[in-house]
Amino acid sequence: MDQSGAMKRRMNTPATPPPSERGTVRRLPQRASYEEPVIHAILDEGLVAHVGVTVEGQPYVLPMVYGRIGRNLYLHGASVSRLARQLAQGVPVCLTVTLLDGLVLARSAFHHSANYRSVVALGTAVLVTDEGEKLRALEAITDHALRGRWAEVRAPNAQELKATSVLRLPLEEASAKIRTGPPRDDEEDLPLDCWAGVLPLRLMALPPVPAPELREGIRPPASLFENKSPWNPGNV
Repeated sequence: MDQSGAMKRRMNTPATPPPSERGTVRRLPQRASYEEPVIHAILDEGLVAHVGVTVEGQPYVLPMVYGRIGRNLYLHGASVSRLARQLAQGVPVCLTVTLLDGLVLARSAFHHSANYRSVVALGTAVLVTDEGEKLRALEAITDHALRGRWAEVRAPNAQELKATSVLRLPLEEASAKIRTGPPRDDEEDLPLDCWAGVLPLRLMALPPVPAPELREGIRPPASLFENKSPWNPGNV
């Protein structure tokens, strides 16, 4: 699954300056983009973020679901978790989201690679305490996974809201890194009798499986068929 033509055109334009010294891509900087539309498109297509944080003196990298509203990313967690308690104090985090688009198979082992789109965001995640913002964030997180799902289900009650923590991470120090195209083999390896190319990959939805307790006659919701996310083209 190659990136869109619009994203390709953005990558060919003069680079937007990096947001900070530490947010600058050092390795293969020609693959970097600091443009918000590129960063937002990758985040909107991804489903899981990995968040690096130090909790009680120990480093952790934890998978978290998320949603985006404008220039803020919202993370979902349990209020009783050590991570939520630590982040509520306002600690630095590093968040990453990666989309794997293909395996790049070169003629030499050294030049094997992957086509990917990734985002790294640095900043301080803070606990959302305003109930209105918290509900909007939970709606964004729910609809990020499946567009329109929030409107189909029961909203959280007071007890569920209390048991749920939502963290806000401003997207002020974020960068994207993208690789596309075929393998870059050394010229002397081109005559080798070895297949080379790209094996495209993509995440896709399969037919829905109903819950065992589902009452007879309840059909799958419209969101399963109308959702146009890249990983779910709406033909499940």
